[in-house]
Amino acid sequence: MSTTAPHPVTALRRGLKTRHLTMMGLGSAIGAGLFLGTGVGIQAAGPAVIIAYFIAGAITVCVMQMLAELVAARPSSGTFSTYAEQAFGPWAGFAVGWLYWFMMIMIVAVEVTGASAIIAGWLGVSPWIPALVAIAVFTVVNFAAVRNLGEFEFWFALIKVSVIVAFLALGLLLWLGWLPGSEFVGLSNVAEVGFMPNGLAGVATALLAVAFAFGGIEMVTIAAAESEDPEVAVHSAIRSIIWRITVFYLGSVALIILLLPFEQIGGARDASESPFTAVLQLAGIPGSVGIMEAVIAIALLSACNTQIYGSSRFLHNLALRGDAPAAFAATNSRGVPLRAVIVSVFFGFVAVALQYWNPPGLLAFLLNAVGGCLIVLWFAIALSFIRLHPRLAERGEVTEVRMWWPSVLPWATIALAGGIVVLMLTDPAGRAQMLSVAVVVGVITFAGILWTTSGAFSRRAALTLEENSHDN
Repeated sequence: MSTTAPHPVTALRRGLKTRHLTMMGLGSAIGAGLFLGTGVGIQAAGPAVIIAYFIAGAITVCVMQMLAELVAARPSSGTFSTYAEQAFGPWAGFAVGWLYWFMMIMIVAVEVTGASAIIAGWLGVSPWIPALVAIAVFTVVNFAAVRNLGEFEFWFALIKVSVIVAFLALGLLLWLGWLPGSEFVGLSNVAEVGFMPNGLAGVATALLAVAFAFGGIEMVTIAAAESEDPEVAVHSAIRSIIWRITVFYLGSVALIILLLPFEQIGGARDASESPFTAVLQLAGIPGSVGIMEAVIAIALLSACNTQIYGSSRFLHNLALRGDAPAAFAATNSRGVPLRAVIVSVFFGFVAVALQYWNPPGLLAFLLNAVGGCLIVLWFAIALSFIRLHPRLAERGEVTEVRMWWPSVLPWATIALAGGIVVLMLTDPAGRAQMLSVAVVVGVITFAGILWTTSGAFSRRAALTLEENSHDN
């Protein structure tokens, strides 16, 4: 009789459809930043903020296409963490994986804190009550089979997508003067200030404000590993997300620029100051502030739910590769990594508690680090692609999903991202972000080197991806 303990089940269940992936990516990318932060870039650059959005969008499109090629060839819920390991070794996979997990956990706290503040104002209760309820609900949702979770997020994200589509239609009618009491606006507001009122310096400042506007789209590559056909689904979903996000962001920004006088546009601390609210008021929509509060709360909650999903899958993949305790690799009969979900939710609670406790200096430091994490991931994805693409091509692993001009555009993407880093270093707030993220990346990388060179690392041998056995 064998005394060998059975191996725990660690496989995720493939149950997501392309429409689920698309909405999960949109749900993560469309947050309060669009509704509250849009005015900051416009205030800095005027109508020329469109240039800043095009640059940020170009970086995002290239990064996502590189990632799409890798995901289609080698689907993994660890996505860019897995590819960093395959390209540069175990320490890189450890560092990129834990850095992204940290970023998602902190985003969970930011999103749920913002949403709970709005909901608490409606109900007249302490903000921690709706925060607790929201996290509890999302925990239950993330315990469900992935198909059910995808369906929930599909309809949840569809609400805010529908609102944005309605805003674009309303704004266009208002600009054309086709609404009662309105008249054709044309380019009068643009002509009043000029296309680039603050010169190139203003565009550079705006680029810092909008550089990470498209962050969150990468969530689709995490979910792709649980899709029914990863190669087809990830390509279709990324292509769909890219054009929709472009229309939503650039369309919204263009309408705000065209409809509102420049001096009325600025940063917003709440829904009442949002340029979106100002456009709704211009159209004579009653209850505009309340509508935007509801939209912002839904956007925050949707993004929070998606981040919990993503952080649990990342932790599951880290455990599979030996970069986290093996217990977190286990899945239940529905293919859900329950322990990974619980740990991610627990640390989400800890991060929420930090938001309310607000220890001097610590919270600002951590949030600044989050602000710079995405640019580190851009570099990691681009450099991993540059290293792995020739290997994939040589072995015939490249699918129909391919990066355009693979010998040129990845380096151009790195150059653009490097330019943003230079701009950040010229700005006091940007320097604080870069210092914070440098410390966090340094600590995680050092931990990764120690972990992957220690005796404990030998446990990963049976689970290490075949790529490393060939190339490392």
